[in-house]
Amino acid sequence: MELFPGLVMLVALMVSVGAEGGVGPSNNSSFCTESKECLEYELVCKTDEYEVRHYSPTRWVSTDAEAYFMGVGAAMAFRRLFQYITGANNGGLQMEMTAPVLVRIPEETRMWEPAIYTLSFLLPAAYQERPPTPTNDKLYFTEMPSMDVYVRSYGGWMLSVTSRLHAHLLTKELARVQADYNHTYHYGVGYDSPLKLLNRHNEVWYVAEGEAVCSDPQEPTPPHTPTPTHTSNATPNATHTPNATHTPNTSHTPNATHTPNTSHTPNATYIPSSTISDSPSDLPANRPPTPSQAPEVTPSQGPVVGETPSANSSDPQTDGPWNNTVEASLEDTPSDNAVADPADLNLA
Repeated sequence: MELFPGLVMLVALMVSVGAEGGVGPSNNSSFCTESKECLEYELVCKTDEYEVRHYSPTRWVSTDAEAYFMGVGAAMAFRRLFQYITGANNGGLQMEMTAPVLVRIPEETRMWEPAIYTLSFLLPAAYQERPPTPTNDKLYFTEMPSMDVYVRSYGGWMLSVTSRLHAHLLTKELARVQADYNHTYHYGVGYDSPLKLLNRHNEVWYVAEGEAVCSDPQEPTPPHTPTPTHTSNATPNATHTPNATHTPNTSHTPNATHTPNTSHTPNATYIPSSTISDSPSDLPANRPPTPSQAPEVTPSQGPVVGETPSANSSDPQTDGPWNNTVEASLEDTPSDNAVADPADLNLA
């Protein structure tokens, strides 16, 4: 008889552990960090596009909202559920907020008709077995069965547009791998409070039907193609010798074919007097000095100035107009040593 109460307590403890198996501390998850308790799961497999998770049976408190957009309906339903966990129940109990928050979204929606969105809060582990009754008649409890779900994660905010976009991407991938799932609805899943701005985490769930697909039957393992290797006899430098076939210095010699200094001598044919420099260093060796630089000519040196150049002179500049210019300049230039006539002086 004394063993009977102990047996009853053991059975009750086992039932309690089984009921609380799907709810655990938040430190077991890398993205459920704002709540003390989170929904636990078992990762079945993971691909590049989605995960397959297994969830144990859990209990949730839910409410429905009719709206044209998921965001509007979720906002109205969230207010009712938040009032329930903050005391709007028959015991006036305060409960901690848990994560995630589920929004059941119907697949078939029309733009001109409102849809029914169902928002659910996960009950804490202490109230999974006997939750307090809500005072609002629009709230009810939902028993979530054991299930496998296909999950696609994304960041940012869980809005109507983003939720639909990632739901479409997930269904496209599930169709490609030929996975079976419930086509009538999906879940929009949020883990963060509205006050969190960065590193947000959201998910899209589709409930799997039958065995979950974790491999891609349309993409078999590609055959192995060996990488080509170079042999030791390869001599790329011997077959490719650009320096031997291309000799620009031999075939193209602009200095040999083009000699402007030899064929073009403008100084020998035409030398304007305006371009001649007065500097002795700029004059050629056989060029006579300019009139300004001509030496003084005394009567004894006269014959030297008018001396006729030799007929065998090779300097074309000595028999040109240059000497005539010099003679004319010497005749017209008065001597600096001439004595002035007294009759020309003005003695007045």
